[in-house]
Amino acid sequence: MAGENVVLSSGFRIHAQRHELDGDIIRIYTNQGVTELPTGAVSSFEEEEYAPPPVAPAQPAAAPAPIIPAVPVDPKTLVHNAALRSGLPPAFVESVAKIESAMHPDAVSPKGAIGVMQLMPSTAKSLAADPADVQQNIDAGTRLLRDLLIKYDGDVVKALAAYNSGEGAVDRYRGLPPYRETQNYVNKVIQTYQQAGGK
Repeated sequence: MAGENVVLSSGFRIHAQRHELDGDIIRIYTNQGVTELPTGAVSSFEEEEYAPPPVAPAQPAAAPAPIIPAVPVDPKTLVHNAALRSGLPPAFVESVAKIESAMHPDAVSPKGAIGVMQLMPSTAKSLAADPADVQQNIDAGTRLLRDLLIKYDGDVVKALAAYNSGEGAVDRYRGLPPYRETQNYVNKVIQTYQQAGGK
């Protein structure tokens, strides 16, 4: 079934099944549920064309293929795939992962944040993810990043600051908190993204 891309005013896209307009609110229906945004946060909608998969010709029965053990997928590929699932630019999510942990699955911060995108155990639990599982860690971190971008109407600085220091700090200061660590973090992620060709 065809879906659509919701283009935020910041340029980010969120993949959705459909949307509804209700006064000044747009309801966006995704696989994760329903998100409400003010109409000003959305610049346009791009319809996706549905192409049915081609029907494969019948093949003669073959001997069962040998079982090949699964090859571990590298963190960069997992980040890329998670970004696509959440409708975010892969280079942007990769920039966050690089600054958070340098893409190391076994990275642990002094405060106890775990893995590639440095999830605190409590945050991972709220996202129903095992932070020690690299795929779940990256997927949950990417979903959190997308949800923060939606909450702050596509404001990248606020979303990154909230990812680093928590939504409470961003809400309290109504923007980038006056924490040197958070300010340096936001600048590093944006610079890394711009160097990768992002805008």
